[in-house]
Amino acid sequence: MTRDLLGESPLNWLLLAVPATLVLWLLHAPEPVTFGAATIALIPLAALIGQTTEIIASHTGPVLGGLLSATFGNATELVVATLALIRGLDEVVKASITGSIIGNALLVLGMSMIAAGIGRERVFFNRVAASTSSTTLLLAVTALVMPAVFNLAVFGRLQNASPALDQLSLLVALVLISTYSLSLIFSLITHRGILINLAEIPEQSPMKVGPAVFILALVTLVTTFESDILVGTIEATTRALGITEFFVGAIIIAIVGNAAEHLSAILVARHGQMDLAVHIATGSATQIAVFVAPFLVIISWLIAAPMSLVFNAFEIAAVALAAVIVTIAALDGETNWFEGVQLVAVYLIIAIAFFYVPVP
Repeated sequence: MTRDLLGESPLNWLLLAVPATLVLWLLHAPEPVTFGAATIALIPLAALIGQTTEIIASHTGPVLGGLLSATFGNATELVVATLALIRGLDEVVKASITGSIIGNALLVLGMSMIAAGIGRERVFFNRVAASTSSTTLLLAVTALVMPAVFNLAVFGRLQNASPALDQLSLLVALVLISTYSLSLIFSLITHRGILINLAEIPEQSPMKVGPAVFILALVTLVTTFESDILVGTIEATTRALGITEFFVGAIIIAIVGNAAEHLSAILVARHGQMDLAVHIATGSATQIAVFVAPFLVIISWLIAAPMSLVFNAFEIAAVALAAVIVTIAALDGETNWFEGVQLVAVYLIIAIAFFYVPVP
């Protein structure tokens, strides 16, 4: 059964980077090389977490399965971000949150539209489901903007820390977590007949729950190890390559943590399952905004190093643009390949701007 699991995705060949990272780490190789190996290793590990979670979900029923998928859908980002918080890399964490949101909302959705639209004049998808995710994403934009507005109004600048700001961020995080919990009830229980029910898996996996849970625990442990190496080499890597920690968090870490979902969305879109592709892209962006970000704020309080929800102007503008564009794209319930090109173009413009953002 394990052999079948490892043979499901071509990404699993990248698992060779796991022992390579260990060897490089033990030999004290140059940090950029070790960082690169850890980055590559996290891509198949994230895919394996998703696959094993789906196997477990196939044995638990649609509601509990959907909850499991929602919980472990961004496990890699949570592990990397938590370790970065422990090391005091708050700006890297915030940048990775921003990068994950815009990456899913613009890059993944755009590439999916291109893949689905090639050879087809128009492609249709569930407008109600997409609109629900985009509206929730707009809510998250409000949550990101208000702490910044508070900071500007009270202190006159964004880069300011205060107990009041930390408490405001914590309360906003609790509101977002509550909203996310209610959204799961909405999509998995009360309105399953209206929204596309992607949590329901038609066929039960031949792998038993016990082995799947063991593999999930093992892969999560290895992911934690690789993430610790990656986070530990960020500062030296940015100095050696002449790039900022902001760019590493917003572009590199964000893409790596979502690479498996990116590929999955593009492949299913190419096979005509645009509903599923839109769900993966918009759902993941929404989950980052209303679950991962506030959850990290709560974790920061637990480790006695509160992280505020004050993002810089570039991050706020990028997330706001992504939310508005996704909302507009979801209005008519149809798309084409050129609309996908436009979304990818917006992402590339933002990524280029992020590259030139100076260190605060």
